[in-house]
Amino acid sequence: MTRRTRWVIIGLTPVALLLLALAAVWAPDKTVSALVVRWAQPPSQFIAFGGMAVHLRDEGPRTDSIPIVLLHGTSASLHTWEGWARALRGEHRVIRMDLPGFGLTGPSANNDYSIEAYVQFTLHVLDTLGVRRFSIAGNSLGGEIAWHVAAAAPERVSRLVLVDAAGYPASSTSVPIGFRMARTPWLSWMMTRILPRAVVRSSVRNVYGDPARVTDALVDRYYDLTLRTGNRASLPLRFAQSRPGADTLHLRDLRLPTLVLWGDRDRLIPPENAARFGRDISGSRVIIYPGLGHVPQEEDPARTAADVLAFLSPSAR
Repeated sequence: MTRRTRWVIIGLTPVALLLLALAAVWAPDKTVSALVVRWAQPPSQFIAFGGMAVHLRDEGPRTDSIPIVLLHGTSASLHTWEGWARALRGEHRVIRMDLPGFGLTGPSANNDYSIEAYVQFTLHVLDTLGVRRFSIAGNSLGGEIAWHVAAAAPERVSRLVLVDAAGYPASSTSVPIGFRMARTPWLSWMMTRILPRAVVRSSVRNVYGDPARVTDALVDRYYDLTLRTGNRASLPLRFAQSRPGADTLHLRDLRLPTLVLWGDRDRLIPPENAARFGRDISGSRVIIYPGLGHVPQEEDPARTAADVLAFLSPSAR
């Protein structure tokens, strides 16, 4: 081997290592057809709306005249409510859906991720299902949508459940790395092409009160559904269109039974916000869960669903 050849090889080595590193984290989009086999088994169904095929699950007795609607948070999916659905569907009709920009529903056709658009989306889905009156629960972004739905259509909403809900100006003490990357322009562009699984794992662990509860199967779900075509490009748009605190005065006009649930280890939306909802929504009840984080319905579904069942019971009405 000549000296020149040796130096060419040495010069190419960093490039080869970089290409190998990129290949290890290269993450192309996944089509819905590739994902439905694992993530849209029965009772999943799809309905058409606004250029989207909306993924939803509608379970429980149709004799329930006031279903419970469940709305997930940012970068989550209807699967976050699986534990609640199992606990509730014996007595209640339970409707959950993947919101635009997330899960199998995928991106909004017009890139509108405003709260107003989410409110109209939710009401349209329920109209399509023939649901006039309902109770509604939401976690994080889903909680913000839920209380906006209650404010926009008070005649239709029977009860409200807020689970570590968004809405007030952010006061996070820790933000998942995936969210921080999505809010940084050059990193968000890069995330549409590469996505280390470790980033997803770290982000999910960040929102759990006990990170040891985060399993490989859970990371698989978040990772797969993040890769759904268009979802990664939607996330920066959703953050850009958020307006924390813009409409919180509407909370004081709400006049319906409200349950506020919160994990005391939530670092994304700290528990102080639970007290704020409790003060602003007249007559609401606040429950704080020791040891749980930002997604208590997912981290400990049995404990949290039991409180929701009691809240929805006829004796509590």
